Amino acid sequence: MNLSDLTATLEYWQTAGILSLSSDRLQFPPESRPSPIPGISSGNNDSPATQRQQPTHTPKPSPPPPPAPPPQPVTLTTAPLPPDLRREKLDTLARSLTDCTRCELARMRKHMVFGVGNIGAEVVFVGEGPGAEEDLRAEPFVGDAGKLLNKMIHAIPLQRHEVYIANVVKCRPPDNRNPLPPEIDQCQPFLFEQLETIRPKVIFALGRFAILCLTHHSGPIEKIRGKTPLWRGIPVIPSYHPAFYLRSPSRKKAAWEDLIRLKKILLF
Repeated sequence: MNLSDLTATLEYWQTAGILSLSSDRLQFPPESRPSPIPGISSGNNDSPATQRQQPTHTPKPSPPPPPAPPPQPVTLTTAPLPPDLRREKLDTLARSLTDCTRCELARMRKHMVFGVGNIGAEVVFVGEGPGAEEDLRAEPFVGDAGKLLNKMIHAIPLQRHEVYIANVVKCRPPDNRNPLPPEIDQCQPFLFEQLETIRPKVIFALGRFAILCLTHHSGPIEKIRGKTPLWRGIPVIPSYHPAFYLRSPSRKKAAWEDLIRLKKILLF
């Protein structure tokens, strides 16, 4: 640097208000910092003017992932059978279960209780499991709860031989206890095969375990009553078991409401 350049530099420092040179950095009083020279960066990122000249870059938010496709409804997996083949299929299934030992209920039963009724029925009534009377007679719903179910069927009005009646489990749980999950898991495929063979217009689910098996609803029955979930495309009417009405006669109005819903589906 020649003398003239040095003199010009010192004059600029004096004009800019520079107090001293300390640790190789120029020190300015707070009130007299020099304005940035156009075209030259001061290197001071704390300057508001500099921040205004350097717009910040805000990254664009990632687009939300696409919604998962709704689950596809499960529908009937076989073609409808003519009546003679339908009867043959159900008879073959019943014979295959005569000596069934898939769960612990087999050790305590007297008879396997398969199902009874019209193989071309428009409505199938599904209960939970056989009771003592059903175990003796090898027929579902023939005890006190069965007598009340008959009255419910007559109120539609239909006759017992015009509908089909089955249970989730085919053998009696001891002391009329609830069927256990492993027992339901072992037996429900046979109920499903009955329903798929008969292909009713509507299924009337009687009680907690019939509702659980057909709709996967595990909460209180009153939370699903009045709704019409589907089992493989077939409407299901969730209702209380007839034994519930024997214990709570004042609740029989619920049975009538559910039967009215059943009748409406059968009429259309």
